[in-house]
Amino acid sequence: MDARKGAEMFRKVHVPVLGLIQNMSVFQCPKCKHKTHIFGADGASKLAQTLGLDVLGDIPLHLNIREASDTGQPIVFSQPESDEAKAYLKIAVEVVRRLPPPSE
Repeated sequence: MDARKGAEMFRKVHVPVLGLIQNMSVFQCPKCKHKTHIFGADGASKLAQTLGLDVLGDIPLHLNIREASDTGQPIVFSQPESDEAKAYLKIAVEVVRRLPPPSE
């Protein structure tokens, strides 16, 4: 609901919305590797379709992300080869891809 309100507000004030990011999209048990969609699945995809936007990526719910954030070391620096860091990097690529080219 918050994402919908935010996207609609930005459109009203003519701020471009590049897409949506699904935060805490899935939890993977560190022991058995079972994946659980604690907050539901595909919510961002359904909302993006309704709003005519793309999903830029998914950020998993993972202890490493919280621990790295708490120490002030983003996961992309503290554990750059981790799947969690790769999720952020994928989103960064998608954001850059959607930006207008720099003016000369």
